[in-house]
Amino acid sequence: MKITIISYDNWGLNKKLVNFLKNEKKHEVIHIDFHSFKYKYSSVFSKIYNFILKTFFQKNLKNIYYGDEILKILKTNDKQDLILTIKGDFIDVNAIKQFKNYSKKSIAFFNDSSTRCPKIKKVHSYFDKSFSFEKDDCKNYNMHFLTNWIYTNSSNTTNYTYQISNVSSMDKRFNLLNNLSIELSKLSIKYKFIVLKNKKNYKSTSLDIIDQKLSLEEINKLNNESETLLDINRENQEGLSFRIFESLGYKKKLITTNKDIMNYDFYNPKNIYVIDKKFPKIDASFFKEKYEDIPTEILEKYTMNGWFNKITS
Repeated sequence: MKITIISYDNWGLNKKLVNFLKNEKKHEVIHIDFHSFKYKYSSVFSKIYNFILKTFFQKNLKNIYYGDEILKILKTNDKQDLILTIKGDFIDVNAIKQFKNYSKKSIAFFNDSSTRCPKIKKVHSYFDKSFSFEKDDCKNYNMHFLTNWIYTNSSNTTNYTYQISNVSSMDKRFNLLNNLSIELSKLSIKYKFIVLKNKKNYKSTSLDIIDQKLSLEEINKLNNESETLLDINRENQEGLSFRIFESLGYKKKLITTNKDIMNYDFYNPKNIYVIDKKFPKIDASFFKEKYEDIPTEILEKYTMNGWFNKITS
């Protein structure tokens, strides 16, 4: 099958899917990573013009630029069997409408909620089929439900440096991480919480605040060194993050604020502990529980193979 994957691959997670489809499934795959496209305003006036577009017309010069550059690449390639677009809400609608000219089928996958990214509501209907990891969006906008995917494998490590770890960007989760660090210290639990700071000057004695973004390989190295992973879901988002699927692939225990995880078939209270964002209390006995393997037939549904089978079914 000839496949083009169009994605804003800021963490390199989509590259894992591309490599799987190329190397394991033997498809011909082209990856258009528009995160690598560098848009620059030509002048102060173009910034003002973009402000007017965004405010009054729900348009964005950067999104238009992404769409134009993507179309240039599509025009140079053979007609595809499938164009799969991830984060299509970052691309101008007029470009998305033309994707069908270059493929037998144009499919979208959204792993953000429309509450956080309202442009999803505007673009999803211009694909032949749209998938979302957000259940409410599927219900409200006639999309098909699909989670993120497992891209990791168990390393069989038993000699851990940390009992729990997390890597996050600086946002509203910062205070919760601080509170959790206090709670874990009381329990004498060894943790490693890394936060990539933004322009605001946050300070913390219990968190590692860094200036430079970690690579996916560096994050996974920390994951391997940790017995348990911490997941803090974003505000206004119920879809399961990649952190959860990293824990499944690594066969590691998970502590999460996402209560909806209890509705999934892989949920096991011995492996997954759900905490409240406002009052993050953890029972120390959870860290003493051994991980229980998830049945293979359940786990397979969330692998890249299972995920792609759903996309193409």
